[in-house]
Amino acid sequence: MCGIAGVVDMGGGPVIADELAPLCRAMRLRGPDDEGIFVDGKAGLGHRRLSIIDLGGGHQPMANEDGTVITVLNGEIYNFTELRPRLEALGHTFRTRSDTEVIVHGYEQWGDDVVRELDGMFAFAVWDQRRRRLLLARDRFGKKPLTWFHRDGRFVFASTLTALLSHPRAPRCVDELALARYLALEFVPAPQTILEGVHKLEPGTFLTLEPQGAIREQRYWRLEVAGRVHASAAEIDEQLRTRLVAATRKRLVSDVPLGIFLSGGIDSSSVLAAAMAAGAGRIKTFSISFGDPSFDESHYARQVADRFGTDHTEERCDESDLLAIVPRLGEILDEPMADGSIVPTCMLSQVARRQVTVALGGDGGDELFAGYPMYPVHRFAALAPRGPLLRWVQRAAAALPVSHRNLSFDFKLKKTLGGIGYPAEVRNYIWLGAFAPEELSPLLGRPIDAPALLEPIAAAYREAPGASPLERVLFQDVRLYFAHEILVKVDRASMAHSLEVRAPFLDTAFAEYVASLPLQEKLSRGLRGKASLKRAMAPWLPREILHRPK
Repeated sequence: MCGIAGVVDMGGGPVIADELAPLCRAMRLRGPDDEGIFVDGKAGLGHRRLSIIDLGGGHQPMANEDGTVITVLNGEIYNFTELRPRLEALGHTFRTRSDTEVIVHGYEQWGDDVVRELDGMFAFAVWDQRRRRLLLARDRFGKKPLTWFHRDGRFVFASTLTALLSHPRAPRCVDELALARYLALEFVPAPQTILEGVHKLEPGTFLTLEPQGAIREQRYWRLEVAGRVHASAAEIDEQLRTRLVAATRKRLVSDVPLGIFLSGGIDSSSVLAAAMAAGAGRIKTFSISFGDPSFDESHYARQVADRFGTDHTEERCDESDLLAIVPRLGEILDEPMADGSIVPTCMLSQVARRQVTVALGGDGGDELFAGYPMYPVHRFAALAPRGPLLRWVQRAAAALPVSHRNLSFDFKLKKTLGGIGYPAEVRNYIWLGAFAPEELSPLLGRPIDAPALLEPIAAAYREAPGASPLERVLFQDVRLYFAHEILVKVDRASMAHSLEVRAPFLDTAFAEYVASLPLQEKLSRGLRGKASLKRAMAPWLPREILHRPK
């Protein structure tokens, strides 16, 4: 895992190495092992490296044989061992064992379509020196970040907003609509950032900067329902196990120590089971524990670690450990994001980094398999009270005593009732978010246009390929909540500790297969999420893990 940056002249003067050096320094935690800078007068690329593959030969920026195509990569290309012989057969010569080099030769061979050939988590840039042309691309789910702006003759990009702010021409005015969306949703949805004039490249998208200065963005992938799978439960279970093992095996490739985040939930436990089935041998696992039993899952993690005989590390966290992280959150997060679990995720990353450089995690299981507890509520939303009766029930719920337990009954009831009256396309984000649109006007001291505020949410719902409202919500969550909150949390927490985290559930082939399953294979008729995943994992995991409460 790394940090990348670049500057391209759009008529404002030459690019020099000193312009790139501050951007690279701002990403030192993302890449503590090496730094590289390339400039040719009209463009420059910078790179900070966390060495994972080809420790000695993977220095970046990396060029082709004649130095006319130069690339920088943040992430991992999992299918580089398959792409390399294909490209060699087409006449390309490789000088390293690095996965980065397949991007260089892949661009020579396929141009912008190289992004469609890559299987991995990545954000990368390619500078085509002959054509004076830049290509930026981001992976399908948006695991790796990429931000950019163009101003006063400069096009500038970097992995993080903080790095961009080290450039003297970076915009510094807060975008008022982005701020309102952050307060409503708890994250800023792409392509916006919290700063006016600074953009995130969206997941599954590439951008080209042409010699005349034209900027074009194109989506190359989204999670489609390619066609319903018509198969027996046994056939689906076998496919899920086989595909998860294949996805996990790809992510075990590393030239540095590797482990697994283990919460004791079904997602991380399934990843561990798949790693063992893939031949990982005795592997290191990591968890943290808490004094408050409503937050603590450590006994489940120990049970799974014992089942598979892992080298398990558990660290107890108290208030002082967690509070020590809070002063660093502004630097770690890079942009406002209100998921409080960033704090224990930082703690877990810190614990794991003492022993490993790469960790596998269970991210994506809830979104793909309808694991969140609010999904069943969507089925009952149409039956909920409306008008005066709903307001009476809301007042009654507001009178309940406040509990400080994790996801307490009073909290869930109040959130559910607060969103029940909204239309299906935005209801989920009223439940997930902090402030409802009607609460923002007095908070910000100005009128709030609710449809404009929630347009990214409604647009994702309209774009969703599913037929039912719940299928649309699942797609919506992958595009928005998962990409801009969950994945941001994991990336920022792990990179703050120079740790790479890989997610087998986000393997493209695996995710596309799950997306094609009928809805009842995710949310059962008994309204239990992860129906097919639990059934598929039954031969591998203890019953207590499969049926424990979320």
